[in-house]
Amino acid sequence: MAGSTHTVTNQAPPLVGHDVFTGDRALTAAVERHLAPELREEALAELSGLGRSCGSLQTREWGEQANTNPPVLRTHDRYGHRVDEVDFHPAWHRLLGKGVAAGLTAAWTRPGGHVRRAAGFVMWTQVEAGNCCPLSMTHAAVPALRADPDLAAEWEPRLTSRVYDRELRPARLKAGALFGMGMTEKQGGSDVRANTTSARPLAEDGTYELTGHKWFCSAPMSDGFLVLARAPGGLTCFLVPRVLADGTRNVFLIQRLKDKLGNRSNASAEVEFDGTWARRVGEEGRGVPTIIDMVAATRVDCVLGSAGLMRQAVAQAVHHCGYREAFGAKLADQPLMRNVLADLAIESEAATTLALRLAAAQDAAGDGDERERALLRLAVPAAKYWVTKRCAPVVVEAAECLGGNGYVEESGMPRLVRESPLNSIWEGAGNVQALDVLRALGREPLAMDAYLTEVGLARGADHRLDAAIRGLLTELADLADAEGRARRLVERLALVLQGSLLVRYAPPEVADAFCAARLGGDGGAAF
Repeated sequence: MAGSTHTVTNQAPPLVGHDVFTGDRALTAAVERHLAPELREEALAELSGLGRSCGSLQTREWGEQANTNPPVLRTHDRYGHRVDEVDFHPAWHRLLGKGVAAGLTAAWTRPGGHVRRAAGFVMWTQVEAGNCCPLSMTHAAVPALRADPDLAAEWEPRLTSRVYDRELRPARLKAGALFGMGMTEKQGGSDVRANTTSARPLAEDGTYELTGHKWFCSAPMSDGFLVLARAPGGLTCFLVPRVLADGTRNVFLIQRLKDKLGNRSNASAEVEFDGTWARRVGEEGRGVPTIIDMVAATRVDCVLGSAGLMRQAVAQAVHHCGYREAFGAKLADQPLMRNVLADLAIESEAATTLALRLAAAQDAAGDGDERERALLRLAVPAAKYWVTKRCAPVVVEAAECLGGNGYVEESGMPRLVRESPLNSIWEGAGNVQALDVLRALGREPLAMDAYLTEVGLARGADHRLDAAIRGLLTELADLADAEGRARRLVERLALVLQGSLLVRYAPPEVADAFCAARLGGDGGAAF
């Protein structure tokens, strides 16, 4: 028998067996802050239960298995019949079942639902980001479907159900359902007005036959999809069910699955419609206004997802550095590394605080608060632009804190690195968000008023924040030829909003460091 060559020492143990919720001070404080007192006890207990599940070895293993065993497309069965099905590893279904049971598609059904769901979504992203895509689209489909009360009555109870029903069958037989979305086409991408998919009216009112394609259609095994197509009256929103009322399969031809950089547990498909049956949602020619509430909700989820990825990356880095010793001391006790970790933690906390503020505004807007609705119009694209762009550098720097260990797949950090750019692309990349902010500034003065009211709540508390607000007002005073500098303007809008929130709500040392580094010019290009 060969002898032992060495003893394994100075390696951090796995970060498992902990409560992801109660261990996140920024997240728990935001939930307590934004929920009504009578809701807090129940919500905190529920979220702590989910937090323990997120931090368990079992769910971590499911996340690894779902990514190691990506989905497989089956276009035909053994006899040559077209089936267009995607097979997933059992871990994928276990994750989706947990996510649905945790209420991650049920924000619309209870008071404070968006804040409670947002906190859960931040945590669940840390387990496995791919399954959050169908959870997000299912959640976001609800406001779009409300444009048609009959469709909403049929589908909303199933979309907000806490039962994961994976079988493809008619809606009336489903205990729960998931939805996807198909907007972009080869020739247009984010420019959906270039779409060519056509919709021909059928005899039954509100029904159409679609012909065309979608270039990106994620979660193709969902029960239904909201898509855009050209009807006689113009670009229109439609509901495409996978299974028709009589139990037969709708024409939904999956051409291939995308071979993506990350998000590999989730299937993203190219699909074609060839005489595909669809129901109109909203009026003809009003496709973009009908689906825009769904897009706004998924953009918030991009912010939440990026906040979750950042939090997980920083948690792994801090955990590693709390155990690992080098040059006679633990890494976390060495000034230079401690400074890097602190800077990463500040970025993570700023992202979480802003993300939960958006969720609170969603709850308030749903209760009829028009000022909060106006705030969302500007804050959502600004936050989506900035927070999702900060995700990749935070995750890469956190991986570097683990040294060579962070470059090895077993650490989990490479999966986070591959995932980190995605939310900045989904639901409109950076330029799309920046231009959307300019549209809001130019056309919706109430949005700017709501934003300035929000950031103004912290005026006088920090001189660097005050100076940043003054500088922002100067930039906003002249929006002529603003498109060329839109990215810088939107960055400042997001940073000032984050600064205002942290000055009001974060520990003083966190707010001070953020204002010094992000608003006061004392930051530098690296963490």
